[in-house]
Amino acid sequence: MKILMISDVYFPRINGVSTSIATFKREFETLGHEVVLLAPQYPTADAGEPGVIRIPSRYLFVDPEDRMMKPRAACGLHGRLASERFDVLHIQTPFVAHAMALGLGRRVGMPRVETYHTFFEEYLFHYLPWIPRAVLRAGARRLSRKQCNEVDALVVPSSAMKEVLGRYGVTVPMDVIPTGVNMAAFDGGDGPGFRARLGLSKDRPVLVHVGRIAHEKNIGFLVNVLALVRASVPDVVLIIAGEGPALPRLREQVARLRLRDHVRFTGYLDRDTDLVSCYKAADAFVFASRTETQGLVLLEAMACGTPVVSTAVMGTRDVLVDGQGARVVPDDATDFAAGVAALLANTGLRQRLGEQARVYVENWTAAEMARRQIEFYRKAIAGYRSESVAASV
Repeated sequence: MKILMISDVYFPRINGVSTSIATFKREFETLGHEVVLLAPQYPTADAGEPGVIRIPSRYLFVDPEDRMMKPRAACGLHGRLASERFDVLHIQTPFVAHAMALGLGRRVGMPRVETYHTFFEEYLFHYLPWIPRAVLRAGARRLSRKQCNEVDALVVPSSAMKEVLGRYGVTVPMDVIPTGVNMAAFDGGDGPGFRARLGLSKDRPVLVHVGRIAHEKNIGFLVNVLALVRASVPDVVLIIAGEGPALPRLREQVARLRLRDHVRFTGYLDRDTDLVSCYKAADAFVFASRTETQGLVLLEAMACGTPVVSTAVMGTRDVLVDGQGARVVPDDATDFAAGVAALLANTGLRQRLGEQARVYVENWTAAEMARRQIEFYRKAIAGYRSESVAASV
């Protein structure tokens, strides 16, 4: 199968969408399929990844980490792409990529599949605070309904997101296909060495959070939890790995709560080396986002054998099962802190949950999710051809 992907974001921009695209692309190619990805050009040097075509882009004022592909440059590729006879077009983001894909799909005559990665209803007001939340939520719902119904089939990372889109009025065929984990990628790492580089002893209780430091990730809640955990675990420390627009506010919160000696900010970490070591340096991985369509970092932590303490809201409901590598706790700082403190105090429980985590994640392998995605493509192609034949009669 020949697959064309289009996205408004990809590495070196680090987030869950980039990771998902790279994971599926690698697995598709391992299965013998051909993949071409159109993605923005970034100011930092690109490594020239095979199968990736970079589109000239411009600065995006509402989120400087991102780039916006120049529509004219993107549309200039229509002729070249039309001649390559792709079987399916997979849209990964709802911006320039979506608009370009609609036109290209009509011109070439191939099915358009889209993944709904981001819960925009609970996302936009963090970046457009001058617009009333009710207005933004209503607009996000209308736009999501319109865009989703413009494609031939829709992929969602979790059943919770599928339910939300159904309430919006999305009627195209939908299937739940989360991003899987490549277990072999999490076999290495040096947890003790990572601790040592941060000046942390092997016996100090360590919590870790990995992800973009964005307002919707609810990391400030975890800092409040940390302050409460200190009451029973005085030397606890929280490692926050990532970067993003909420970082200045988070640093201010840490200073205000007098937690500077209990928080380590590491910035982004290399996925092939330091990230795995960071996961393995933790006694527990903590997570409290209310907007995740999946929560891939939870699976990554569990693949490293690190037990998770997390709420189960939106997409994380599908990922986490209490007692199977994770402690699922209420969305309340006091209850969350109690769950963390209990885990830190019980070495046997941590070891047992860590062992269970590795076993549990074997049900979420990247290879299996890729096979499911290919089958979904085949159904979308068959449905598209049937509709085309019916329309021509």
